[in-house]
Amino acid sequence: MSAFVKDADWLDWCANPSKPKFHLPKGAVDAHCHVFGPGDIFPFAPERKYTPCDASWEQLFALRDFLGFERNVIVQATCHGADNRALVDALQRSNGKARGVATVKRSVTDEELHALHAAGVRGVRFNFVKRLVDALPFDSLTEIAERISKLGWHIVIYFEAEDLKAYFKFFTDLPTTVVVDHMGRPDVSKDAFGPDFDLFVRLLEYDNFWCKTTCPERLSKSGPPAYDDVVPFARRIVEAFPGRVIWGTDWPHPNMKSHMPDDGNLVDFIPRIAMTEALQTKLLVANPMRLYWPEEKA
Repeated sequence: MSAFVKDADWLDWCANPSKPKFHLPKGAVDAHCHVFGPGDIFPFAPERKYTPCDASWEQLFALRDFLGFERNVIVQATCHGADNRALVDALQRSNGKARGVATVKRSVTDEELHALHAAGVRGVRFNFVKRLVDALPFDSLTEIAERISKLGWHIVIYFEAEDLKAYFKFFTDLPTTVVVDHMGRPDVSKDAFGPDFDLFVRLLEYDNFWCKTTCPERLSKSGPPAYDDVVPFARRIVEAFPGRVIWGTDWPHPNMKSHMPDDGNLVDFIPRIAMTEALQTKLLVANPMRLYWPEEKA
């Protein structure tokens, strides 16, 4: 039993997902997922904005096998702050089948960065979503970006669509590869070829930018199981930038309020946004392998 009590409105992850109808290509990577605690072993951060249920590495890897993925990219959850111990523990238990994206502070030492690298970390996440984290000064983030670029790591950025214009120059000045979470959280009630999403597409025209075409359950206003309103946005990105897109479940779906998605349904969403075998292979295998396991030649 965790020492932490989850938020009263917290929705637990789906314990019995459906088996996907879509058969993932060999070597598929779930390139965006998380672990939470368990809180009695890896306490949640005092400064956290939410308290989740536990979601362990055992449960994540069981889901990986059930859905048909072969590898994971585990992203540090904001509820753990810059304490990456739960992430590192999961990476070390993965037998090389997981890589990680950490959260670090400006005070992180070179020794700590090298230890994270040895564990399998290949990126750092900058979160700009105000309801989830307190703001960090840009000069601090720039310094971190410069330091991790020497390790060959990338930056993952998470922001709300309405903030992109204000952050655009800062983002495009970052000195390394940049991966955008969840398509920059577009307003999918608008036109996928309208001016708002065009600005996001212009960001991806910088050749160091990648995109996660993830989280239809977060973005959709039409809702499950089809998430039809998200399809044109994700398909536009996959078809325009086939060599710089990746995909992940976002398990265990932190801070979902409307519903808890069926992870099997989410896998069945993939062929609707990557409509050919070639696009599916890039999205799920070739691209994440190039980003997270570059030492393994295809």
